[in-house]
Amino acid sequence: MTHKARKLSTRGRFLTAAAALAVAGAGTLGAVSASAQPGTAAQPGSAAPAALKGKATTTSTHLTIDAATDAARAALNAAEKENQRVTVAVVDRNGNTVVTLRGDGAGPQSYESAIEKAYTAVSWNAPTSELAKRLEQAPNLKDIPGTLFLAGGAPVTAADAPVAGIGVAGAPSGDLDEKFARAGVAAIAQGR
Repeated sequence: MTHKARKLSTRGRFLTAAAALAVAGAGTLGAVSASAQPGTAAQPGSAAPAALKGKATTTSTHLTIDAATDAARAALNAAEKENQRVTVAVVDRNGNTVVTLRGDGAGPQSYESAIEKAYTAVSWNAPTSELAKRLEQAPNLKDIPGTLFLAGGAPVTAADAPVAGIGVAGAPSGDLDEKFARAGVAAIAQGR
């Protein structure tokens, strides 16, 4: 089967060329608008980034990784000097774990307990030994997920606002755990 090529009229060739140019132009325009440089004016009808005004944002203070590591190391060293096998956890202002050090021979329960004590201390900006006393008036506090109301957690503050929590678990008493956590807080305060 053979096909004969049809010749286009001048008008047909013109319309075909115009359509091809329109398609090419639309593609170029789309590429140009998709690669517009930041800070260029937005096209009418398009969504431009909104500038935040007034008190729409806040700045918060967070412990550096170096300070968190120093605090954890100081707490673990204090425990080791007393032959205690503990785990130390440091959480940030938002309760996220920053550093965890498990000492040699620390019990398996100590890991989660240290994190939960640190989280509890920073959440209420108080040592967990004080918070444990509050359970007498509000026993439902212990039902809050991720918290542990046993002595061994200490908050780290800057300008009276909590910026971190240090939790220690594994010593035979919560008082010892909290003593070691406070050693971590002291290391930060002294700039070690």
